[in-house]
Amino acid sequence: MDMSFLFSIDSMMALVTLTALEIVLGIDNIIFIAILTGRLPSEQQHSTRIIGLTLALVMRVVLLFSIFWIMQLTTPLFSIPVMTEIGNGGDPLSQNSLPISGRDIILIFGGLFLITKATYEIHHLMAREQPANNQQKVAPSVVLILTQIALLDAVFSLDSVITAVGMVDEIEIMIIAVLIAMLVMILFVGTISDFVTKYPSIKTLALAFLVMIGVLLVADGLGQHLPRGYIYFAMIFSLLVELINLRAGSRRRLDSR
Repeated sequence: MDMSFLFSIDSMMALVTLTALEIVLGIDNIIFIAILTGRLPSEQQHSTRIIGLTLALVMRVVLLFSIFWIMQLTTPLFSIPVMTEIGNGGDPLSQNSLPISGRDIILIFGGLFLITKATYEIHHLMAREQPANNQQKVAPSVVLILTQIALLDAVFSLDSVITAVGMVDEIEIMIIAVLIAMLVMILFVGTISDFVTKYPSIKTLALAFLVMIGVLLVADGLGQHLPRGYIYFAMIFSLLVELINLRAGSRRRLDSR
């Protein structure tokens, strides 16, 4: 197989761009894994994170080799009636049909699952702050955590692979970009997980981020394509503000000693 095209300028630019995009698209996956594994015993957290990201890597590569099937997922299966506004003095509402494909169904249910799970984790975080009762805390099982990670990996992988297919034509570049992005995620998942677990306010922001991503997935499945950049910008801005608050609080504690 002739792989010389990989060393051309265009291919290298496509590889760098796609790798960066895959890393950005993997942020929500890392945060989800970090929050779920944070409830496991400390000795099981690292191995579960690695297994979760390995599942995501395998799923992405398998989907890349199933491009024909992936492209068929965009074929409409059925349509649902929707009401849309029309202007220019016409009727205020007009009935149209919204085509729903297999990809849309996966995104809608994946988004709803993410919203439900993130909301439950927020409730769990708030309940944990209440006075403790006499019941012993029961940690979730590794199998249950990995099952939930695998479900969301499927949704995130589908989104990632469709992005890759839309950007480049060579499957070799897609696989290399996915491998590099997943390697970066594996290297930093421990640091991100420890940081999220250490600061409850950061964990709350991360959960709010996952709720927004879930809403974005549902909207995308319903034909409303909202740029992720807006959500990432809002989350980065909120994170920077919270980091400033944490830094200021740390300095106040030092000054008070």
